[in-house]
Amino acid sequence: MDTVRQLVETRPVVLLAAVLALVAVSWRMSWRWARTVVTIAHEGGHAVAALVAGRGLTGIRLHPDTSGVTVSTGARRGPGLVFTFLGGYPAPSLLGVGGALLVAADRAQLTLWIALALLAATLIGIRNAYGAVAVLATGVLVAAVAGWATPRVQDGFAAALCWFLVFGGLRATRELQRGRRRGYRGDSDADMLARLTHVAGGIWAVLFWLVAGVAVIIAAWVLLIRPT
Repeated sequence: MDTVRQLVETRPVVLLAAVLALVAVSWRMSWRWARTVVTIAHEGGHAVAALVAGRGLTGIRLHPDTSGVTVSTGARRGPGLVFTFLGGYPAPSLLGVGGALLVAADRAQLTLWIALALLAATLIGIRNAYGAVAVLATGVLVAAVAGWATPRVQDGFAAALCWFLVFGGLRATRELQRGRRRGYRGDSDADMLARLTHVAGGIWAVLFWLVAGVAVIIAAWVLLIRPT
């Protein structure tokens, strides 16, 4: 109780942001709509990984059911394609941790401008109307806060975004594992990696889970526990 009381007294904005983000991820109705933000980060991770691996990027599509697909050109096997499929699930968690480091360093506004730049880069690769609307809507919200909100609101919004990405990355990975246990296999990143590497899809799913779990721990340490 003393620890909770101390957090409420010293970091109320960050703690409130964590609670709101956790509710948004945990509550089915809010997650149904907000999950698209995690999908944007997921598909953006695939796109960046493809470009880093030297593959051509054909485009990104986001769908109303919160799924997405990133299409790249290049060899149909090999490390480049493996790296591309690896880039999706860890992306929201890694972005959340990176943002948390900036927020903890009192650079919340910079966090938001970087997020806006990443959204703009993603928009260039979008190839369907729903995806364009989703990315634009997210970008408008981030731009409004970054450009016109008070510093306190910027701190809270940036922290909430970071919490949402790490919590959302964890839930998305949990959904992947749950789907595989229920027999929904075939085109998931874990199953595609299994075909490319001959390493069981369950192993890849566990790896994604570990990355997401560690990201939550790091974000919590950076934003709530680490001395300032």
